[in-house]
Formats: sequence, C-alpha cells, structure tokens
Amino acid sequence: MLLFWRLIRESILFAFHALNANRLRTVLSLLGITIGIFTIIIVFTVVDSLERNVRSSVESLGDNVVYVQKWPWAFSSDYPWWKYWQRPNPKYNEMESVRDRSSAAQYLCFELSISGKTIRHNSSSVENAAISAVSHEYDMIKSFELEDGRYFTENESESGKAVAILGHTLKESLFGLEEAVGKTIRADGRKLEVIGVFKKEGSSVIDMGSLDNTMLVSVNYVRNIVNIDSDNLRPAIQVKGKPGVTNDELIDELRGIMRSLRQLRPMEEDDFALNESKLLSNQVGNLFGVVGLAGWIIGGFSILVGGFGIANIMFVSVRERTNQIGIQKSLGAKNYFILVQFLSEAVTLSLIGGAMGLLIVFLLTQLASATIDFDLTLSIYNILTGLGISAFIGIISGFVPAYSASRLDPVEAIRTNG
Repeated sequence: MLLFWRLIRESILFAFHALNANRLRTVLSLLGITIGIFTIIIVFTVVDSLERNVRSSVESLGDNVVYVQKWPWAFSSDYPWWKYWQRPNPKYNEMESVRDRSSAAQYLCFELSISGKTIRHNSSSVENAAISAVSHEYDMIKSFELEDGRYFTENESESGKAVAILGHTLKESLFGLEEAVGKTIRADGRKLEVIGVFKKEGSSVIDMGSLDNTMLVSVNYVRNIVNIDSDNLRPAIQVKGKPGVTNDELIDELRGIMRSLRQLRPMEEDDFALNESKLLSNQVGNLFGVVGLAGWIIGGFSILVGGFGIANIMFVSVRERTNQIGIQKSLGAKNYFILVQFLSEAVTLSLIGGAMGLLIVFLLTQLASATIDFDLTLSIYNILTGLGISAFIGIISGFVPAYSASRLDPVEAIRTNG
C-alpha cells in the first residue's frame, strides 16, 4: 500500500513537472477541459439558483392549498382559450357556501388584486401600486412574517375598517426610515391607517405574489369601493385542507361542491379551475431539466476537445519518457505500475483543468452576488460534480497512452533515446 501511494505521489509530481516544463502547450491542451467544466458547472449553478428561487416562491403558495379560479395555471396550447374566457369568476358568497359544505377544508380566504392605484403619505407617493384585498383567514393560508405592527383583527376584517398592512419596499418608498405603524396614508383618495409592515421577502425570478410592493386591505373594505366580481381583479378562493387531508381529496371535494353551486349537469365540463402549487413545481422541474440538458450538451463538446488535449499530452509524455519506462521495467516494475503511473498523471492534469474552470465559476458567482440582488451560489454538489467529470475525462483520455506505455518492451524502450 505504501508503494502504491508513492506511485501516486510520483505521478502527481510528474504531472506538475509536465505542466511546468511545457507551460504553453499544457495550458492550451487543458483549455478544453477548463472551458467544458466552466460551461457545465456555470449552467448547473445558474439553474440551481434559479430553481431554488422559483421553488421558494412556489412553496410560499402552500403545498396543501387549492386555489379556485377562473383560469388554470397550466394548460395545453391547443386548448381553446375562449372556453376559459367565458367562465364566471369565483364569488365571495361561493367561498361562504364552500365553507358551510366542506368537511375537508380548514381555512378559506377570498382574494382579489387591484393595480394602477396611487398611494400617498404627505409628499411621498407610489404610483401603479398593487393592492391585495383578502378575507380574514388569509394569514392562516399565506406564509409571511410581519416586521412591525400586527395583522387585522376579525372585527376589522368583517366590518371593512380602513386599515392596511404595507409591504417592506412600499413602506420604504412612503416613509423611508420613519415609523409607519399608526400613520395615515391615502389610496385612491381614501384614508387608511397603517397597522403593520411585512418583513422583506426579496426579489423572485417569477412573479409569485411577493408582498414587498403590496398593500394588504380587507376585502370588505374594497367591496364598498369597487365591484369585486370584476374580471380585472382576478378573484380567487383559497382553500387550505385540514391536517391529514391530501390535496387530491380536497380537490375532489371542492370539485363536487363547486359543480353543485354552479348547477352543472353531469356531462358538462367544469367552469372553474382548481390550481395547486404542484402544477407549477412540475413545470419548473421540466423547464430546468431541459436547461440542464442543454448545459451538458454544450459543455460536452468542449470537454471532448479537452479530452483529446489530455490524450495528446500523455502520448508526448510517454514518448519523452520511453527510456525511463524501460529502466523501470528492467528493475522489476510491473505493467500495472506503469499503467497507474501514467493514468494518475492524466487524471491530475485533467483535475487541474477542471479546478481552473471551477475557480472561474466561483469568481463569477461572487461577482454576480455582489452586483445584483440575486443569490448565486456554487454548491458543494456542483464542485464535486465538476471534479468528478474532470477525473473521469482524465481516466478515459489517459488510458490508451498509459496502456501503451505499460506494454512497452523494456529492451526496446531502453534503446530509445526519447
């Protein structure tokens, strides 16, 4: 075993000697491995970061929540859009009926979105702000944290009191560093008291309803101002199942209740959509799977070129050290000893190229994370993947030269001047 580790050590030293003796040739040969590993790992890093960001946004919708809406979140391109267009919107009284009839639902919330409003506080204003109007159990369904203040009381929700909770970014735009809770703002000319501020959620690659730029009010406050059945408000009923109730069971029950409420005949299609976060998660997984495959294909060509570069270095190394191989074999070195020696050298060279690619990826992720508001991280898994690919390419590229070296005749090898 000690002899084996000495062999590995000598092979690594030979690899660094080859790198130092023929720097330009070696660097150019390893460039393919470097570019290939860089391409594959940078794609994996970006994809992982994007997927983590998107899945975090999707998870905020709740994994045990079903959304009763007019439009589905996912449908095939050949489905007639006008069938969805003609559907009625979910209504507030339908939510109340579902609550009375459902045995699987634990919490229900009616939500609608209002855009294009101006919110003011003294001389500060935010135009085209998003206002989300919700019924009282919204806090039991949506995952969020309050940085300051409190949520609506049941009396405030039911009476439609003019109180609001501001998103973190919205609060900073209106109040800056000032305290917002207890202050008065104006939305569309109407006064509201700020009772809370949401904790910052951060940016998301896709719009999954971040609360940072949103003002939350009760739906009963809004229903006195606008027609809550309007198509422009995108009304939805959110239903969270009881503990132990699966989404499939909840969906089956909701489908039966909604069909009964809408008085649909047995052969008629549903005129509503039952959406869940799993639909988006599946689409996200498929999308990033395709992107990851593209990274493998693009990087694979570079690695293939790099593999030929490693093989070229090893053939030259064998030719230059033929005499030395003959001496080793005449002194009793076995074929496997020579094979492992050159194979280890090829793997070491390949790992150097891969490490260079990983270093470039790491530097780019640090630069990107410092300049843009996005968490781009080179994971341990991707580092090990890059090194594993490099080692594999080294073995594949170095095997033929190493095998040819191990099969040399010692007498002929000694006679060779290299």
